[in-house]
Amino acid sequence: MNKYRNKIIDPSGLLHGFKTAVKFLTAVLALMYALPASAQGDLMITPRRIVFEGATRTADINLANTGNDSATYAINLVQIRMLENGGFETITEPDPGQMFADRFVRFFPRTVTLGPNEAQVVKVQLYRTSELQTGEYRSHFYFRAVPEKQPLGETSTTADTSTFSVRLTPIFGITIPVIIRSGETTASVTLSGLDLTMVNDNVPRLSFVFNRTGNMSVYGDITVDHISTQGKITRVGVANGVAVYTPNELRRFQFDLNNDTGVDFKNGTLRVIYSASSDVKPSRLAEAELALK
Repeated sequence: MNKYRNKIIDPSGLLHGFKTAVKFLTAVLALMYALPASAQGDLMITPRRIVFEGATRTADINLANTGNDSATYAINLVQIRMLENGGFETITEPDPGQMFADRFVRFFPRTVTLGPNEAQVVKVQLYRTSELQTGEYRSHFYFRAVPEKQPLGETSTTADTSTFSVRLTPIFGITIPVIIRSGETTASVTLSGLDLTMVNDNVPRLSFVFNRTGNMSVYGDITVDHISTQGKITRVGVANGVAVYTPNELRRFQFDLNNDTGVDFKNGTLRVIYSASSDVKPSRLAEAELALK
């Protein structure tokens, strides 16, 4: 009897009923959005998100096989809910205040086969724009590795009917969001509840809450600086690609800071800045400070 083992995948229904596997997948998805370029297994995807706003009607998704073997990927759109802890789960009906983007997006091709070090572009187009209401729409492109079939002519091993066996076939997958913004869309965000704890007495862990308002999501990078009592500034933490999606009004976030910089986490101040990503000049979305003692 064959079963699939999804090592890295968005929970899109293949493992329903396997509660522990779904919890694992949720944790993995939370990590995907912190990568500078989306890459899982031997597939690299750029950009890491697609946003249609203003006059933009088309976009390209670049796929690259960085492995040594050929691979086939099926592409489709799925719906995802963001949890307060930053995790994700698939849904079929939108939450109150949430709108799906899939019915306004078409793309080609829907299946891609890439040889070693080969690349291909997936074309994405926005349509039915006259039906868009004011606000933000979101779905997620899901790239799922298609397992290889048994070659023709290859003989299968005779099964021992007196025993039970399971063959696990790894399936790799990754998601990136596609967002449509129509009409007047705004958002603001603040940081609250800053708290620093020491894990195992030597790992400083910072936690805080994003508070989002408005009709669009926010997305950006986090930097954490330690300011000593003498005014010396030391960078102790960075987290890139952190989002708070609609309709969520808050997201709880925590990550470990760098303890190899020689700073004293019992004194001074931690300054947390959340900035919108930009190659030119990042715009500051929110800032907060925590006095250490």
